[in-house]
Amino acid sequence: MRTDTLTPTINVDIGGQTRIYQAFVTTARPPLDGPSTLTLHTSNFADVAGFAANPIPFNAEFGRKAARIVLVDSTELAWHRASYRSQGCLFAPVDPHLIGLEALQKWLWHRLLAQEPAGAMA
Repeated sequence: MRTDTLTPTINVDIGGQTRIYQAFVTTARPPLDGPSTLTLHTSNFADVAGFAANPIPFNAEFGRKAARIVLVDSTELAWHRASYRSQGCLFAPVDPHLIGLEALQKWLWHRLLAQEPAGAMA
């Protein structure tokens, strides 16, 4: 299925329903996530910001934060954008050349098989 975005996407089929998820870099903490948001990777801002589609200018506030790569359900995209930005959090598309479908599939399987919840930021 084709979408109108350059943001990497992955289709997830569960119980006969197909959901389209898009990958983003965010500094938002997990409590700001929607119910279907999945955290694929958590690290410091410097490590995660490099996956963004467009360069992110260094910001001292962001530099002190943890950051994540998340999958956001396309139907919740506008809500996430507004929620994260209202709290001053970064919300930037992931570069599809750095993290394509194969990488998303690998990270998603890793996340689903993990014994501890991903995204638990200290």
